[in-house]
Amino acid sequence: MFEAVLFDLDGTFADTAPDLAAALNRLRADLALPGVPPGQLRSLTSQGVRGMLKAGLDMRPGDARYAEFYERFLRYYSQDICVETTLFPGVDQLLGDLEGRGSPWGIVTNKAQRFTLPLLARLGYAKRAACVVSGDSAPRAKPAPQPMQLACTLIDRKPGRCLYVGDDLRDIQAGRAAGMVTVAVRYGYLGDGDPIEAWGADHLVDHAHEIAALVGID
Repeated sequence: MFEAVLFDLDGTFADTAPDLAAALNRLRADLALPGVPPGQLRSLTSQGVRGMLKAGLDMRPGDARYAEFYERFLRYYSQDICVETTLFPGVDQLLGDLEGRGSPWGIVTNKAQRFTLPLLARLGYAKRAACVVSGDSAPRAKPAPQPMQLACTLIDRKPGRCLYVGDDLRDIQAGRAAGMVTVAVRYGYLGDGDPIEAWGADHLVDHAHEIAALVGID
């Protein structure tokens, strides 16, 4: 039924939370503050730098030193972008199954390209992805549909023949707006807003291997 699978990156494809937490804790160390246990930050990881600075330093856009710490966070993260980051269980097997039957897979993320491509390269998947659409690849980022539409153009597939898999409300909104069938993963970061059951995803899964059944892989 489905010809391609597209994934969000952070919290869906790869568990990037440990390295993002490490960057935040380097900022806290600069201020002589103790580190925050990574588990306390996990649910906010999909909110990007803004969410991390709010959770770890109580900083918000418009604060006097926000821009400075935003850039410093990104610098620290880029220096150690793939130290503890790993794929979520079952994702590698799913990718192999998709490739085995000739179905393209790709990444559609709000992460900037300057971080997305190096991370995928270090994980060993940059050249295997049929498309990589980053937060600055399209005129607007998710929840707008433009990144999803760009991905479909790059893989030459119609949106209705694609599954989009994500762990944040914005993922589901973007996928639905583009006309894709959406899958929300309970194993992801999920944020601190409405529960996953309220997002309106077409499917909910607990493990990546369940996605295989949705695309007809035994």
